[in-house]
Amino acid sequence: MWIAPELAATVAAIVDERSFEAAARRLRISPSAVSQRLRALESQLGTVLIIRSRPVRATTAGATIVRLARQYAVIAHEATVELGLERRDRMHVPIAVNADSLSLWLLPALEAVTHEHDVTFELLREDESHTAALLESGAALAAITSQERPIAGCDVTPLGATEYVAVATPGFVARWFSGGVAADALAAAPVIEFDRSDDIQSEWLRANGVDPDAPPRHYVPASEDYAAAVRLGMGWGMLPPAHAEDALTRGALVAIGPPDLAEPLFWQQWNLSSPALEAIRGSVVRHARAALAQG
Repeated sequence: MWIAPELAATVAAIVDERSFEAAARRLRISPSAVSQRLRALESQLGTVLIIRSRPVRATTAGATIVRLARQYAVIAHEATVELGLERRDRMHVPIAVNADSLSLWLLPALEAVTHEHDVTFELLREDESHTAALLESGAALAAITSQERPIAGCDVTPLGATEYVAVATPGFVARWFSGGVAADALAAAPVIEFDRSDDIQSEWLRANGVDPDAPPRHYVPASEDYAAAVRLGMGWGMLPPAHAEDALTRGALVAIGPPDLAEPLFWQQWNLSSPALEAIRGSVVRHARAALAQG
């Protein structure tokens, strides 16, 4: 069964833009034409592709069509480049990425690619334990993930590991850990987490014999702001050395105890023959292995 690229692209536009009207603006067609294309493909396949909610979302079958649309776009881009044909749009590459990689080393890796390839990037921030789901759904062409098992149709490349150390301000330690960093004190002391999918602090608490659900929590969902909240003494938290080293040296932060933790990271991208995607992978791997712990 042949699935027309323009129909697949319409489904991807609806999912990306989250409404039929916004998809119509992106595709430069009318909203009724968007609906007609979608109905035609759903009739052809005999299944519902889009749940008409607000915002709209893809069904499992719809996610498959979104992945197909991304693959069509990559192949079409590479073909026009090889044929020397002009193309109005650059190749657009959505990447699912965790916040610490984004704040520490990823942007220079992507900037290096733009010197040789006509690409734009859309960075989809998610916890590293959830980025693979964006790749699997078709929302991303590649992902930085903690999942080593390859998503179907994807290649996996190890990047190294982000290291984390548990830290707090001296004032916070004096207030909450005056008798030592014991389990009962950790159960009462406020902890700062990135968001509700962040589990690195919970892992550290479990390693210290503490129920991870016991402490009160602040949620600060931006890497620099998270580090600032720890430095202000709102709570203790796990920071990469790059965010903690200077403050530890100055005594503005102190390590509150072992274990230091490391989160292995992997690059997963769709297995497509694309010079641009290979250039992105190569630059990401080089920058990651210079920035992350290896071994």
